[in-house]
Amino acid sequence: MNGPLGFLVLGVGDAFSTLHYASCLLVGFERQWLLIDCPHPIRKMLREATEKIGFSLDIDSIGHVVLTHLHADHCSGVEGFLFFHRYAVKQKPVLVGHESVMSKLWSGHLAAGMETSTDLSTGMERTRSLEEFASVVHIPTQGEVRVGPFSIACRTTMHTVPTTALRIRAGHRCLGYSSDTSFDPELIDWLAEADMFVHETNAGIHTEYEKLCNLPGNLREKMKIIHYPDSFRVDGAEIEPLREGGWYIV
Repeated sequence: MNGPLGFLVLGVGDAFSTLHYASCLLVGFERQWLLIDCPHPIRKMLREATEKIGFSLDIDSIGHVVLTHLHADHCSGVEGFLFFHRYAVKQKPVLVGHESVMSKLWSGHLAAGMETSTDLSTGMERTRSLEEFASVVHIPTQGEVRVGPFSIACRTTMHTVPTTALRIRAGHRCLGYSSDTSFDPELIDWLAEADMFVHETNAGIHTEYEKLCNLPGNLREKMKIIHYPDSFRVDGAEIEPLREGGWYIV
């Protein structure tokens, strides 16, 4: 995909879906790629989505991952992603996120499976760190950080763990992404500064679809929805739901 800012939809579901992969987008600009969140099984998700658009891509072509938060349906594929890059690709990818998210990525999530390496011939153990597997870039609370051709800004959302929404700029276009959040009009105003934005919808601690439908028409026209439950009626929805394997130009 060589051209304007766009994104491939790898997953649209919530944590409990039996129909869809967990929500995940692959943002592209001039053949460079940024993964928004990294659920498992990320390689299978990528293969199936690219096959639908007749384009072959594996995670060895993805050097940047931005994480919105550490719930498993958004980051359970990070361990496999990092191991694959270290031992198969032999390159160190870049992990991007706000300090509130990245501060617990290793100790609270990855260390259990990655911190200790045992030499099977000697039984000797060695302790490893996240820096052996990836470079970490923090998104500031104010302003943007640049990774590759992408400039990324973030804003805290209303969720049960530290979570950030994103605005991603490249080629004079901007994509907004809500990540998981309760309904927050101020967040929606922030996202609406983008040319297009993707907003979650679900029940409970998430954003009710009806509240999104009650937003002004100019906001709904710029919005796509993701993270919807299996019971959500995609056909005839007032706000366009993203589809797995869909390629969207911002």
